[in-house]
Amino acid sequence: MTDRRAHLDLFAMVCLVGCAALWGLNQTATKVALAEIPPLLQAGVRSLCAAVLLAGWIIYKKLDLAPGEGHWAYTWRGGLLTGSLFAAEFACIFIGLQYTTASRMVVFVYFSPLVVAAAMPLVAPQEKLHARQVLGLLGAFAGLVWAFSEGFHTPTVGDKQWLGDALGALAAVLWAGTTLSIRGSRLATALPEQTLMYQLVVSGVALAGAGWLSGELWPAQISALAWGSLAFQIVVVTFASYLLWFWLVRHYAAATISAFTLLTPVFGLLFGVWLLNDPLTDRLLLALVAVAGGIGLVSWPRRAS
Repeated sequence: MTDRRAHLDLFAMVCLVGCAALWGLNQTATKVALAEIPPLLQAGVRSLCAAVLLAGWIIYKKLDLAPGEGHWAYTWRGGLLTGSLFAAEFACIFIGLQYTTASRMVVFVYFSPLVVAAAMPLVAPQEKLHARQVLGLLGAFAGLVWAFSEGFHTPTVGDKQWLGDALGALAAVLWAGTTLSIRGSRLATALPEQTLMYQLVVSGVALAGAGWLSGELWPAQISALAWGSLAFQIVVVTFASYLLWFWLVRHYAAATISAFTLLTPVFGLLFGVWLLNDPLTDRLLLALVAVAGGIGLVSWPRRAS
């Protein structure tokens, strides 16, 4: 199947809801594994193992990752940049989860689509923001500021909650930088598998190396729960769900499927409260509503003139 469909069918909608649920659950799985596996090593191993699975997929599908302008000789600079941003993003997430809750982290990280919307005109001038999009950005930002201030005045998980929240917000900016660098480089013409391979290999080496330099050690014994959490991150999230998302982007209208990412922070919040007993505060709920509403205003298609 190579045609692009204008409307979502039942299969696509099920896949999109499933991806959002998996990405929301991923923060909880990471938090569980952090109780035993150090953050940088965990993130590095996750990326490297997922890269091995992706290489097997590429060989199985006999994909040519170097067609035309997508050739490695043209894309390596953009690949190193996106991979480095990808590594920094997950370093912020994994370290930040030591100081804040999984439910708070997912809300802050999913401010990224709004950062992309605000900065995209710098990369693609034709995508200038209109009044409704600006309103969505301002509303979402106000909600996040309101939730972030809770870490200073009435923290629910420790005195350093503000640090974890700040790292989550920084991760959102880095994620946006990854998206913008892909759009503004030759990677825009490369196959999704090639772009993902750059991100996994560069981030895996960088994160594992940073963990080793900082003195992190792989634990001698790891519980079945931690192993299962790490396997879930590698196989289900980083490899399978990302490949499925790229397939959906190639076969359905991006503007249509992007709205489903609104469900991710909702699932993340629910899983954090349900599985980790994360505290659910009014400020966090307000931030969730503000981010979801802001993304909706930014991504809602314009009426045809």
